[in-house]
Amino acid sequence: MGTVYWITGLSGAGKTTIGKLFYEKMREKYPNTVFLDGDAMRKVFGDDLGYTREERRKCAMRYSRLCVMLQEQGMNVICCTISMFDSVREWNRANISSYKEIYVKVSMDTLRKRDQKGLYSGVTEEKQKEVVGVHMEIEEPKCPDLILQNDGSLTPEEQVEIIMLSRL
Repeated sequence: MGTVYWITGLSGAGKTTIGKLFYEKMREKYPNTVFLDGDAMRKVFGDDLGYTREERRKCAMRYSRLCVMLQEQGMNVICCTISMFDSVREWNRANISSYKEIYVKVSMDTLRKRDQKGLYSGVTEEKQKEVVGVHMEIEEPKCPDLILQNDGSLTPEEQVEIIMLSRL
């Protein structure tokens, strides 16, 4: 049975960057490792859900169920997703036998400065979104297995080292 590494945090926090590097490290030791990213999975599932609170929750539950299916087939899953809902993380803990939650925490000031997708400045060409942390309240993880403070003082590679050394 594999392990699910659920990497969560707000948009622009560094989930995907850290997750991809972590995936590369894990693949060296465990070839049965897959990488899932929330933006890419939206496309895989047909981009049929919007960005309201309820649609985001439905989307997150799709990811959770996919992680269970892959884990049950012996895969290690690195899943990078906003999924800022207590109910989703509680479901994961109850239904994923080897679940490790990593919270990439970043201040709103840092997110506004980074603003890669234009979400925090409102300058985005994407569909009008309900932005978590701006238009929608954050349900910050209550008991993650690891918190990565991603304020820019450490490189993504150093953040991955923290994950690797944490023995999750």
